[in-house]
Amino acid sequence: MLVKLLEPLNVSDETIETLAKEIKDLGHEFEYYNTKTTDTEELVERSKDADVIMIANNPYPKEAIENNPNLKLINVAFTGVDHVELDDNSDILICNAAGYANTAVAELVIGLVLDLYRQITKGDKDTRRAEDFPGAFQGREIKNKTVGIIGTGKIGVETAALFKAFGAKLLAANTSSVNNKALELGVEYVSMDDLLEQSDIVTLHVPATKDTKHMIGKEELEKMKSSAILINCARGPVVDNDALADALNNEVIAGAGLDVFDMEPPIPRDYKILSAKNTILTPHVGFLTDEAMVLRAETAFKNTVNFLNGNPTNLIKK
Repeated sequence: MLVKLLEPLNVSDETIETLAKEIKDLGHEFEYYNTKTTDTEELVERSKDADVIMIANNPYPKEAIENNPNLKLINVAFTGVDHVELDDNSDILICNAAGYANTAVAELVIGLVLDLYRQITKGDKDTRRAEDFPGAFQGREIKNKTVGIIGTGKIGVETAALFKAFGAKLLAANTSSVNNKALELGVEYVSMDDLLEQSDIVTLHVPATKDTKHMIGKEELEKMKSSAILINCARGPVVDNDALADALNNEVIAGAGLDVFDMEPPIPRDYKILSAKNTILTPHVGFLTDEAMVLRAETAFKNTVNFLNGNPTNLIKK
């Protein structure tokens, strides 16, 4: 079979070649493109004749799929797959690398909360103003705060463990099955309304699906405490960011930390959340650490090898 990796995985070319050796040793071909592209025609050309396509988080258009009759597996070296335009009824398999960034995302959640609570970014800028220093900011502590976790999969549970270490009370919304590991951490499952009303910090850890689109909108934001903050390191469409910008500017809630948006950066200047009050924004880097990138590459190549050996792993449904 012909395996093609269509974009870099943020590891060295030497690492890619080392990981690809097992594919070649099995008698299969491997081609690697070490530059990114979002051009549809280029992606169609790169995908030509491949039995297995490996991609990361760049959009993968339907044209690239439809123009490749050989395609049997789309191997996504990422957690979410909503950037792949694969028809739900397609016979083509799709797998992901879920789990590679659990720690990276969970730690960024904590970082965003600490920045909002202690105004670290603002404090750095204020301190550099020298004689124009405007004065110190009185912050808040995570200890004894109530943290509402929406989505208790692996990332949600790891995030819960970090908040527990800070001494927070943990709630989870009973929007899906109960996670026993969450229960072991002392997480209490409650209704969504109760979570929103009781939480000082709300953090989202759900995939982007038809059911989760704008699950946090104007009505949900109005149920939150005026002192509460919202963290989204999941997927952008889970939050109605226009409604969130309005809520922040009208002091319906106290702040927000966002790593994801309705589009990938660069973000248009008129996107309302860019000018909203009390926000910390990062350019979709929750997954992006040295350690996570190595684990992601290893997981993705293992998925390919397992498929070639007739034992596909990490298969998912869109």
